[in-house]
Amino acid sequence: MAPAAPPAFLQACLRRPVPFTPIWLMRQAGRYMPEYRAVRARLGFLELCKNPDAAAEVTLQPVERLGVDAAILFADILLVLEPLGVGLEFTRGDGPRIDRPIRTSQAARALPQINVDDSLAFVFETVRRARKALADRVPLIGFAGAPFTLASYLIEGGPSREFLLTKAFMREEPEAWAAMMTALADVTAAYLNGQIAAGAQAVQLFDSWVGTLAPTDYREYVLPHSRRVIAALAPGVPVIHFGVGTGGLLPLMKAAGGDVIGLDWRVELGPTWERLGYDVAVQGNLDPAVLLAGVGAIRRAAREILGGAAGRPGHVFNLGHGIHKETPVEHVRALVDIVHELSAR
Repeated sequence: MAPAAPPAFLQACLRRPVPFTPIWLMRQAGRYMPEYRAVRARLGFLELCKNPDAAAEVTLQPVERLGVDAAILFADILLVLEPLGVGLEFTRGDGPRIDRPIRTSQAARALPQINVDDSLAFVFETVRRARKALADRVPLIGFAGAPFTLASYLIEGGPSREFLLTKAFMREEPEAWAAMMTALADVTAAYLNGQIAAGAQAVQLFDSWVGTLAPTDYREYVLPHSRRVIAALAPGVPVIHFGVGTGGLLPLMKAAGGDVIGLDWRVELGPTWERLGYDVAVQGNLDPAVLLAGVGAIRRAAREILGGAAGRPGHVFNLGHGIHKETPVEHVRALVDIVHELSAR
């Protein structure tokens, strides 16, 4: 099958011919960068997210320092939950917490409608300022959390290993679950469309925790709502669809939608792409832990992934998840240079 969609994605996203495999990285602006730590020394996490000047500055840091081929909006997938009045807070060392989790059918059905133009205006202003500062050197990618991952945080009250409360709720209260997921899908679509209107040239839908589900559960409880988000997005804007630990869910995620399917490091890129079909682009899929090793090991791992892609158009080199805070900056810069060098054509 001729890979028609992937080149269209790359051209739309990069707005120029692509002489090499493009690379951008999940969590490419973060604690491993001294520039980011300097900003965080004067601003708390939510303060940073709500300060468009500072958030735009952090968005651009990896472009300037690393030479990546796209800027990724600095924000957080949970910002959309704060206007719901559930008591979102970020505690140093413990991560995000929900003070008033959703544990009843009544609470799930009573999620308030929010106006993203008012409640998340600071994110859209960050997009505008970042686009202006980038001056079209590289594209800007926005993002949001997918409905399942947002619902998981709302029910569990924070990160979880087993998601027992979430799984029990979606089975015991299927109608309330569907109502909550529909509400989250609609606000997520509005949020992403707001980023697009402000200047984001592509968007990514993160389903960080959906890999905890069996395929049958994904098909029944998640797929319709992820599809609802993607179908509601502005036409012509590339959409990246990513989840962690989703090797058994990838065909279903493709069915839910997206121009690009993100792969984590637990699958082999070549066979997985062949199984998905070359009519969809793929993003991935270096294990972030490789960046803690030496440059020689990084080169070998990058060569293996590029070999799996076999030079086909439609591969975006990325990590299988976010950069670890212990990662040396020079190793990340080396990866970017290695990918450009090995894939130059």
